[in-house]
Amino acid sequence: MRLWIKDPMAILAVGAERGVVVEDGKIAELVGRGSSPGKPVDQTYDAGRHVVIPGLINTHHHFFQTLTRAHPEAINKELFPWLKALYPIWAKYVTPEAFRLATRLSLTELMMSGCTCVSDHHYLYPDGLEDAMDIQAEEAGKLGIRMTLTRGSMNLSEKDGGLPPDTIVQDEDTILADCERVLSRYHDPNAGAMLQVALAPCAPFTVSKRLMVDSVGLAERFDCRLHTHLAETNDENEYCLEHFGCRPVDYLEECGWMNERVWLAHGIHFNDDEIRRLGRHHVGVCHCPTSNMTLASGQCRTRELEAAGSPVGLGVDGSASNDNSNLMESLRHALMINRLTYDAASVSHLDTFRWASEGSARCLGRDDIGVIAAGKQADLGFYTLDELRFSGAGDPIAALVMCGAHAADRVMVGGVWQVEDGQPAGVDVARLRSEHGAAAKAFLEAL
Repeated sequence: MRLWIKDPMAILAVGAERGVVVEDGKIAELVGRGSSPGKPVDQTYDAGRHVVIPGLINTHHHFFQTLTRAHPEAINKELFPWLKALYPIWAKYVTPEAFRLATRLSLTELMMSGCTCVSDHHYLYPDGLEDAMDIQAEEAGKLGIRMTLTRGSMNLSEKDGGLPPDTIVQDEDTILADCERVLSRYHDPNAGAMLQVALAPCAPFTVSKRLMVDSVGLAERFDCRLHTHLAETNDENEYCLEHFGCRPVDYLEECGWMNERVWLAHGIHFNDDEIRRLGRHHVGVCHCPTSNMTLASGQCRTRELEAAGSPVGLGVDGSASNDNSNLMESLRHALMINRLTYDAASVSHLDTFRWASEGSARCLGRDDIGVIAAGKQADLGFYTLDELRFSGAGDPIAALVMCGAHAADRVMVGGVWQVEDGQPAGVDVARLRSEHGAAAKAFLEAL
C-alpha cells in the first residue's frame, strides 16, 4: 500500500513540503512544494495539524531504574554516592517481574515522546535475571519499536574494589557466553532490523580489562557495536589514574576500543587532545543533558566532539538520574545546557534534532533511520501544537523544542502506526501505571 502523508503543517526534511509517500515500510517519495506523488497512492493521511520529524532515537538508558525514580535515598547526590545508595536496593528488589514492567513502561514512555528506536544499557544481573535480554526483546517486539539490546555487564564488585555489591555481578566467562548467545539469537545487521545487539561493559570501575578486550573480539566476529560509560565524572578520571595509571581515554585505547564501532555514554571530562583522538577514530558520544545536570556531572563538549569527527547522539539516561524517559524533553534540555556552555547563536534547535536522529543513528551504526529521505525506514514522529504552551509560536519546528513539546500525537515505525491520538497501540496505559507503581513500592521498603 502507498500512503501519502499529505501537507503537514511543517516537516523536518528538505523538499517534502507536501509530505512523504510511505510504501513497504520505507519512505518511497518526498513530495515537494507544488507537486503531487509521482505514482498513484492507495491512501492519504491529512497531516495538516502535525509537525513531522524523524523518529527520535534514544542511545542511552537504564530501564530498570524507573523503579527508583526520586528515591529518597538517592536524591541530591552526585554519581558515586548516588550509585552507592541505590546499588543495594537494586540488588535486592530487581526481580524478573519488576524488570519486565520497568522495560514495558520505559519503552512505552519513550515511544509516546516520539521515539522509534531505543537502546538500553542493562548491566544488572542478580540471580534470576539471567534472561534480561530475552525479556527486553519480547517487550520491544510487542510494542513494535526498534531496539538495540545493549548487553551490559559488571564483573568487579565490592570484594574486588569496585562499587557494586557482589550479588549483582557475573564472572567473565558467564558474561561472554551470554553475550555470544544473545548475539546469535537476536542480532540482525540488515537494513530495517527491528532488533540489533551491542556489547556494553558498564564502566572502567566495574569491569576487568579482559572483559573489555574480549568484548572487542566478539563485536568484530558478529559485526556489532560496543558501548560503555566513560569520563562521566571527575571521580572516574581519578579512579582510572589511581588504578590504571592513565586517564579513561588512554585506558579505552589500551583495550582496543578506539574505533568506529564504539559509542560512549556522557563523555564529559575529555581534554582537547582526547577529543581529537576520539574524533579521528569516529568514536560516538551519547549526550545525556538531563542526567548530567541532575547529578551535577558536568557539560558535554558537543561542538568540539562533532568538529573533531565524533558522532553525537542523545539519550535520556537512567530514570533514576533523569526521573523520566522522555527524549523530546531532553532535546530542550540539550538546547539550554549547550547554550549555557557556548552561546545562543552557536547552538540551535536544529542541532538538538540532529543529535536525537542522525547523530544517534550513527552512534548505533545505522544508516537506514534518522532522516526523512527516500529509501529510509518510515520512522516518523507527529506532533500537534494545540496546547496553550504553543499558542503564538511562529516556527512550528522550533516550537517543539523552544515551547517544550513532550508528547507525540502519532508515531510511525516502519510504516506502521504505533501511536495514534497519543495512545500506544495495544497498551493499557492506566493498567501499566498501576502495575509498575505497585512493583516500585517494594523499592521503598529499603527505608
